[in-house]
Amino acid sequence: MLGATVGKTLCRRKWSPSSSSALWFSSVPRTKAPLEMAERDGELRVFVVAGEVSGDSIASRVMASLKLLSPFPVRFAGVGGAKMSSEGMQSLFPIEDISVMGIWELLPHLYRIRVRLKETVEAAASFEPHVVLTVDSKGFSFRFLKQLRARYNQQKPHWPVHFHYVAPSFWAWKGGEARLRGLAEIVDHLLCILPNEDKICKLNGVSATFVGHPVLEDVLELNLRSNYLVPDWRAEGNAEDFRNKHVIPSGATVISLLPGSRVQEVTRMLPIFANTLELLKETFPQMMTVIHVAPNKYVENFIAEAVHRWPLPSVLIPGGMTQLRYDAFSASRVALCTSGTVAVELQLARLPCVVAYRANFLTEWYIKYKAKIQYISLPNILLDSAIIPEALFRSCTPGNLALLLMNLIHDNNFREEQIVAAEKFVKLLLPSERIRGNLSQQDLMRANSNYSPSVVAALTILNYGKPI
Repeated sequence: MLGATVGKTLCRRKWSPSSSSALWFSSVPRTKAPLEMAERDGELRVFVVAGEVSGDSIASRVMASLKLLSPFPVRFAGVGGAKMSSEGMQSLFPIEDISVMGIWELLPHLYRIRVRLKETVEAAASFEPHVVLTVDSKGFSFRFLKQLRARYNQQKPHWPVHFHYVAPSFWAWKGGEARLRGLAEIVDHLLCILPNEDKICKLNGVSATFVGHPVLEDVLELNLRSNYLVPDWRAEGNAEDFRNKHVIPSGATVISLLPGSRVQEVTRMLPIFANTLELLKETFPQMMTVIHVAPNKYVENFIAEAVHRWPLPSVLIPGGMTQLRYDAFSASRVALCTSGTVAVELQLARLPCVVAYRANFLTEWYIKYKAKIQYISLPNILLDSAIIPEALFRSCTPGNLALLLMNLIHDNNFREEQIVAAEKFVKLLLPSERIRGNLSQQDLMRANSNYSPSVVAALTILNYGKPI
C-alpha cells in the first residue's frame, strides 16, 4: 500500500552533484533576471499554466501578488480557470481539457492532451515571456516545460525563467529522489509547499524555496472580511448564518461531502458517498448533506443530475466561494472527502473528517507497488499518525465509510483528538522564519507585511537573479 513518512524521508541526504552534472550546468544558456528583462521591455510578461481547479486558485493568488509587487506592469497569458481569468488572463482553452487524474484513466484522453500541449508550447513561444510559471499538474507541466525549453534551446540564446509551484511528491514514491534530479534541466526554481522539501531539492541539484502551503490563504481571505486575526490559523465560518439561509433544523446532523475536483474522481466517488448515506439515514433521521461542487463544468453537470436521486436533503455549494465554503464547514458535524487538498482545508476549519479514495484497479495496483508512505492524506503523513480515518482502495466501501462516520459523529474524544492535531499540523505549513528574514525592507513595504504563500512566491519570482 502506501511505508516511511515525509518527515523521515525529507531528512536523508543521498546525492551530491556529479562531475557530469556540473559539466551540463556549465554548458547551458543562462537565464536572465525577470526584472532586468521587464525593465528593458517596459512590462513583465508571465506565461502561467494550471491544469486543475486547485492550481487555478494557487496561480490566481500568485498573479494578484505579482501585480501588487512588481515595479513594472504585468501581462499574463497561458492556461487556467475562472480565478485566473479574473486576474486578467484569457485561457487558451478550457482547463477541463487537461484535468485528468490517474494513469490508465489518462489513456482515452491522450490525443486531446497532446494537441493541447502543442498549442500551449506554441502560444508560450509566441508570447516571449520573461517568466514561465507552471502550477502542479506535473504530467502536463513538465512535458510543457521540456518542450518549451527545447524550442528555446534551438532558436534563442536565452530562455525565460521556469518556475514550478508545488514540488512533485518525490518523498512518496520509490525512486522519487532519483527522478527529482532530472528536474534541473527544465525547472530553474521550485516553489515548495511542504517543510523540508526545499532542502532535499537543493541536495539533488534543484533550486527551491519553501513558500508555505497555499491553503493558508483561505484564513487570510476570511480575516480580511472579518477584520480580525486568528492566532492559531483557524478558518472560521458563520454556522448560524448558513443554517438560517438554508433552513436547516437545529437538531439536524449536517455532513459536508467533498467528492473531488476532477470528473473522473466525482463519477467514481459520489455513488459510493450516496450509498454510504443510505446506510446512515436510519440512524440519523434528521441528517442533511452539503455537497461542495468544484468549479468544473463536467463536475457541475454530473452532480446536478445526481442530486435528483439523492437519498437525503442536500445543499449544493458552488466552488470558488471561500466564505460560503467555510460557513458550510462550520455548520457541519463531520466531513467525508476524496483524498486531496480538501483534507488540508478541513484541518483549517477544524472539522473532523474521513478521507476516502478509489481509482481504476490498475492505478490502485501501481500505487500499492510504487508508494513508500503509509498514509494518503497530508495531515496523517506530516504528523506520522493515523489522526484522520482513511478508507482506501478496496476498503473504500459504503459499509466501512458509514462505520467510520458514525464513530466520528458519536465519539467526542475521537473528534477532539483530530481537532487538537489540526492545530499542530497547520503550524507546519507556515512559511519559515528564514524566508521572512530574507525579505528586504522594500519587499515588506510593498507586501504590507503580508507573509502569505502567494506573496513569498511572487517575491521569489521577482527577486530571481538578484544578488543576495
